[in-house]
Amino acid sequence: MTIGQTASTASLPAPSADQPYMRISAMQAGLIHLPVDLIVAGESRTIRACPSLTFYLKHSTTDQHFIFDLGLRQDLGSYPPELQDKVLNLMRFVREGGLDPAAIQRVVISHLHFDHSVHSLSIGDSSPFSKATFILGGEGKAALDDGYPGNPKSKTLSSSTPADRTVFLSSADFNTSIGPFPHAVDFFGDGSVYIIDTPGHCAGHITILARTSPDGAWMYLGGDVAHDTPLITDPTTEIATVSANGQPYFMHRDIERAGTDIARVRALLELPRVEFIVAHDWKWSEDNLGNEFLPQRIAPKA
Repeated sequence: MTIGQTASTASLPAPSADQPYMRISAMQAGLIHLPVDLIVAGESRTIRACPSLTFYLKHSTTDQHFIFDLGLRQDLGSYPPELQDKVLNLMRFVREGGLDPAAIQRVVISHLHFDHSVHSLSIGDSSPFSKATFILGGEGKAALDDGYPGNPKSKTLSSSTPADRTVFLSSADFNTSIGPFPHAVDFFGDGSVYIIDTPGHCAGHITILARTSPDGAWMYLGGDVAHDTPLITDPTTEIATVSANGQPYFMHRDIERAGTDIARVRALLELPRVEFIVAHDWKWSEDNLGNEFLPQRIAPKA
């Protein structure tokens, strides 16, 4: 599938005086083995070990902070049977520490797929995040309502997030635009971090655009907007729609909208001092392991 074109946006908002920003650290929340031919069109059947990256974001001038995505469960048996049978044999785990889940204020989930919604810190469920508010794209609610075990065929656990502490962002909440993205939420109301509506991958998929310095550096955390960086950085690459053996396959729910989302990220990267990381960015993880992972901070782009 050819990725569409999105006109470049002239600029991102300039920083104000004493501009708040976010300090970002990466965390390794497991490894998943992905067939490359199901991601990038024309690739051979190669299995690549990819990280399931999560991120800790802390406000520069307040104690407000949150985790973006939670990664893989340690307890394989706690996944719905549909996933145990079809997916879990592709994974292995590594454990990262350094955070007290009970101290986390908010957890923003890009989407409810098995490799994003429960971190290894939680050892199989979300209960250790006992004080956190969970924030999801509003279209994700239907997957929870129809989740396992109520629906034995579902690939989503209905208990993925605590019902009494989960907030679903509605279309009305995405009431601002930022750069090439027409639908966004100014999360703290001070221009430090935005939640972006990017529903091409799956219902309710959201991503993050955060300032990383007071003078104009930005980071885009893309979740599964794309499963490999060349789909964003190389305009000759296309989203796979068939596997190497010729069978139709789609990594995204809405292939046309996924192409639009990727095109907008490409337009974002044309702007100065903007960088990005997607959740399964194996190359970034290899290059930065030990440098920009918690407790270290990802350095702002110069």
